[in-house]
Amino acid sequence: MSALELAQSLIKIKSISPKDGGCFELIEAELSPLGFQIERIPELNCETLLAKYGDSGKVFCYLGHTDVVPSGPEEEWTSHPFEANIIDGELIGRGAADMKGSVAVFIQSIKNFLADNPKPNFQIWVMLTSNEEGEPTDGKINTLIDSLSRQNQFIDYCLVGEASSSDMVGDVLRVGRRGSLSGKLKLIGKQGHVAYPHKVISPILEVGPIIAELNQIIWDEGNEYFDPTSFQISNIESGTGATNVVPGHLNMLFNFRFSPESTQESLKKRFIQILEKSKCTFEIDWTLNAQPYLTQKTEMLSIVQKALCKINGQEARIDNGGGTSDGRWFAPSGSEVSELGTRKQQIHQIDAKIALYERKHLKKRYKQKLATTTKQESIKQRTLCRGDNTREKKTYKKQS
Repeated sequence: MSALELAQSLIKIKSISPKDGGCFELIEAELSPLGFQIERIPELNCETLLAKYGDSGKVFCYLGHTDVVPSGPEEEWTSHPFEANIIDGELIGRGAADMKGSVAVFIQSIKNFLADNPKPNFQIWVMLTSNEEGEPTDGKINTLIDSLSRQNQFIDYCLVGEASSSDMVGDVLRVGRRGSLSGKLKLIGKQGHVAYPHKVISPILEVGPIIAELNQIIWDEGNEYFDPTSFQISNIESGTGATNVVPGHLNMLFNFRFSPESTQESLKKRFIQILEKSKCTFEIDWTLNAQPYLTQKTEMLSIVQKALCKINGQEARIDNGGGTSDGRWFAPSGSEVSELGTRKQQIHQIDAKIALYERKHLKKRYKQKLATTTKQESIKQRTLCRGDNTREKKTYKKQS
């Protein structure tokens, strides 16, 4: 089927993380006739598809995902989020831009490329996960990557198809990402009647000054490759439901997106120092989602820039912003990682969409990348990374 037909078929599958829902069957049906060897690897509640073409030369891997975030209120969509309708030249649906549209385009690019180059001088891999958007407890693609490393199978060049472009397809090229450190904070006060404030410790009142101070901190200044570290609160929950009861607990979810100028240890230390000023005791469940990584400028990236310049009339802007991506799992093994996809404005929103002309432009750029790899005899990786992902829980209590 065509790239558009495949994209529509994928969008019609309600593949909320961590379930694939049948997307892999459609993709396998497209790749198997081309000669790809396909494996399906289960991991906890998710699954990874690994398709390989060729058995010698450098490994070029396209990395993507078939899972999507929930649609939100379906009645607020112009078109049903899982019907994949085309309205005014735009394909609308959950996953159109992030990233079923890109997956379909890359598969079509492979078809076109192999029709002209049936025996390329490098290997082509396609690696797709059903849990890029979801929680690590459901399984992540890094388990497969670690297994491949133990078998001395390494990916030389990794192209991540995440929505990364800004005003036009290919105007932004991402070669790194900030790290992500999340926390679940539980402030523990003392519950009681609102009429007796001397007998209670309100975690709601205590959290106010804490948030104010956290909001004022400059965690670092960033550097030439990365924006400064930022802190955000995503959820606060407290209360008993009664107007005359001071609650004894407050739960807060928060996240740091941190540059290499900070470490998880330094951020934790400063965060705890602020909490220790409170009358409450507290517990924190920390989750290191990703370390910052950066693929330094290499010969391949230089050639890709020239190719994008030829197509777009300008070089792509190097940008390492946005959220995390699965490219973080490849960087520690020395892969050269770059991200190129559709425009990012509509991802995760109501009426998520991709313009049909964007798909055509993206297909042209993906095929050009494959053609560029054919002409390249050597690719040297110089990837800067730091550490492994860890999870820990500690309870801190203020000493009296």
